[in-house]
Amino acid sequence: MRKDLMTVALVGAALGAGLVFAQGTAKDEIKEAGREVKKAGKATGHAAKHTGKAVKKGSKKVVNKGAEATENAAEKVKEKTK
Repeated sequence: MRKDLMTVALVGAALGAGLVFAQGTAKDEIKEAGREVKKAGKATGHAAKHTGKAVKKGSKKVVNKGAEATENAAEKVKEKTK
């Protein structure tokens, strides 16, 4: 997640620097700024999507490990009560 956010920040900084040196009209600069905001929003959305997938995968692992541990404990109790 940090890698994605860092990439978004670096791209934003690079594109922002390009706006400073652009020699267009104010109207062109406003349009370009709007495009950059849109790109940044999309990048943030993609990063959130990837983060959600990682959380889902991690949660699944935790649940499965917990279920396995519970099953093992139940077997131990069953063996002791024989």
